[in-house]
Amino acid sequence: MTTPYTSEAFLHQLLGKALAAHASDIHLKVGQPPGARVRGDMVYFRVDRIRPEDSEAAARVLLAGRPSRELLATLQELDAAYVVPGLGRFRVNIYRQRGSLAIILRSIPLKIPTFEELGVPSAVRAMVEHDHGLVLVAGTAGSGKSTTLAAFVGHINATVPRHIVTLEDPIEHVHEDNRSSVSQREIGVDTADFPTALRSALRQDPDVVLISALRDGESLDLALHAAETGHLVLAAVSSADVTRALARLIALGKSPSEVRERLADCLQGVVAQRLLPRRDGAGEVLAAEVLVGTAAVREAIRRPEGSPSLRELMEKGVTPYGMQTFDAHLRQLVAQGAIAKETAKAVTAL
Repeated sequence: MTTPYTSEAFLHQLLGKALAAHASDIHLKVGQPPGARVRGDMVYFRVDRIRPEDSEAAARVLLAGRPSRELLATLQELDAAYVVPGLGRFRVNIYRQRGSLAIILRSIPLKIPTFEELGVPSAVRAMVEHDHGLVLVAGTAGSGKSTTLAAFVGHINATVPRHIVTLEDPIEHVHEDNRSSVSQREIGVDTADFPTALRSALRQDPDVVLISALRDGESLDLALHAAETGHLVLAAVSSADVTRALARLIALGKSPSEVRERLADCLQGVVAQRLLPRRDGAGEVLAAEVLVGTAAVREAIRRPEGSPSLRELMEKGVTPYGMQTFDAHLRQLVAQGAIAKETAKAVTAL
């Protein structure tokens, strides 16, 4: 059956209208009109409800030229990227619900953001300027981890001559070579999986390796090995704060004590982040927790019994290291008028 969703032009028009309304995400789900998330709320286009054949047609357009396009009948979930010339780049997630396909497209800005534009604390810049070690970006879904990692690569690319290898699922921000050479590899397209890509990356003469999601023991082992052998490793971890991010990594390894020792040896720092609505309604602001890999932090990771907690070390490490807790940064954002007190209280209660 013919459906407007078979038309690339129709989809591009839909995406263009959503972006004009400053939408961060576009939703295509059977049983409801196309929707968009605008300033945190869901709004819907005044058009007909989407039918199963509509969502399948849209998926085929979005996956044109990819092998997975022919596997839609058995597809359960899939991540991909989609580019509309002159409009933007989108991270696409296609998943099955109630037997039909649903699609979420997240808008990815074409411009690589800077630390200043994102509001990333200055201590994080110092972490990224090391020539070796492990730097972690932690956060829950939708907290902007990928954007912060893109800013890391953008900063290195603009300032020093390096070879940067990124391993992403999928590729979101596209980096043009500047002072550095940037090789971007997409999981499932350019390489089979993260462990395979990591093993290969170490034979590709990298100075910097980026891992968009550190989520299994084998990848952790390879990432630590890369950091231990003179490479700078930048990686994202899905955890709400610094303490839980490190606990999650320690739990991934076969030997927690060994992982603690290796993390203590190579960790340059962790930034955990959340995106919160601005008080004036004009977008979102980044709230961050920062841990710097000082001697005291390394000892606390190695031997937590008898050492101050990481939270205590962050509270005491404001000067001279630039560490901070979420609570301290939330108080600062309220004092600056960036977020409302109610927003800070709601986050603190999580």
